[in-house]
Amino acid sequence: MLDPSEIYEVVPEVAAELDARTASGPGPVLVHAVRGFIDAGNAGQLAAEHLSEELTSTRLASFDTDQLVDYRSRRPTMTFDATTWSSYDEPELVVDLVQDAAGTPFLLMHGSEPDVQWERYVAAVRQIVERFDVSLTIGLHGIPMGIPHTRPASVTAHATRPELVADHPSWFGTVQVPASASSLLELRLGESGHDAMGFAVHVPHYLTQSSYPQASIAALHAVERATGLELRTDALTAAATDATAEIERQVADNEDVAGVVHALEEQYDAFARSSGRGSLLARSADLPTADELGAEFERFLAQQGDDPTV
Repeated sequence: MLDPSEIYEVVPEVAAELDARTASGPGPVLVHAVRGFIDAGNAGQLAAEHLSEELTSTRLASFDTDQLVDYRSRRPTMTFDATTWSSYDEPELVVDLVQDAAGTPFLLMHGSEPDVQWERYVAAVRQIVERFDVSLTIGLHGIPMGIPHTRPASVTAHATRPELVADHPSWFGTVQVPASASSLLELRLGESGHDAMGFAVHVPHYLTQSSYPQASIAALHAVERATGLELRTDALTAAATDATAEIERQVADNEDVAGVVHALEEQYDAFARSSGRGSLLARSADLPTADELGAEFERFLAQQGDDPTV
């Protein structure tokens, strides 16, 4: 492996500030939500944007994305203005020092998921974790699930030690899924003796392509419960209320879609009343399949024209 320390740079002054602020107590929490893997409802991305915008932050470290991004498979955006190239949306992968509402420092890693050199990237993050004595690393993202938007958002919690997620239900058994840099990071941190965990928020599968603030709120609440941080989630409430109102309006205008939502509610409520099931959804031969529900919602959304809110 090439030297991990050569793909990122730390700002010395900010590092010294963090060292001074954590010298007499536990090390900071590291929250990460990088773009590129599954993030239904933009749950992780919205959460990261919220933390960056609502809380005071300073750049601590920057990764050399030119070594980590495959530009031909994921081309950045450029703007052409009449006769000239006017801007370039340069990929970034950074770690910020953030201060929560109570003044507690923590770290936020966000930006583009590396396309290549995952092991080197993970080793670099581990160096940062050890350099700043990070006490807990937490990943955030959304996953599509056959659940209705009318029920409370739930999460799948996972961790390097079972004690870290003892208060969370287990929705799945053993499954194999495509890897991500974030999941590899959690695995490798656990193997090296560091505490790490993640929250995958369940997003209604018919809303996976839309921004769904409710999922981001659920993710941030999970972080608050796990860490004691105060993340000002109330700032997302208005956006979540608006999103719900628009979804409800469109559902009310279409009887077929209302039936789909009702079927999902029956599945969800049946599971809530049961115990010992290995799946989030209760089994019922009388209910439509997830594919049938998704197809119905896709037909409905296609009829809505260019409305960007759903």
